[in-house]
Amino acid sequence: MSVKNVNDFKMEEVKAATDTYRQVLISSAQGPHFAMRRFIIKAGGMMPPHTNMVEHEQYVLAGKASVIIAGQHYQVKKGDVVFIPANVPHSYQTIGDESFEFLCVVPNQPDEIKMID
Repeated sequence: MSVKNVNDFKMEEVKAATDTYRQVLISSAQGPHFAMRRFIIKAGGMMPPHTNMVEHEQYVLAGKASVIIAGQHYQVKKGDVVFIPANVPHSYQTIGDESFEFLCVVPNQPDEIKMID
């Protein structure tokens, strides 16, 4: 069991994306079933199309983005909830002049990220 402030966690750059950062808030070593991460995509930033072997449950904390999931376009904003099934292509592009921030919860299972050309 632990209680920490979000500012206590290391911020790391997501190298496959543009102006995108991640914090691992609850790691797979700490949570027996799920990991929780916080993503920040700065204004003008994006995460290119890719797939993951595990599903994603996401809650938008701030900002707006165009999210493409399995070829369908969605505009998401603060307070929206996003579900991305395993192995489904998805991408993110910020909208406007503020950062897009979201929590992402994934099961603690083997995962491989595949970039889509």
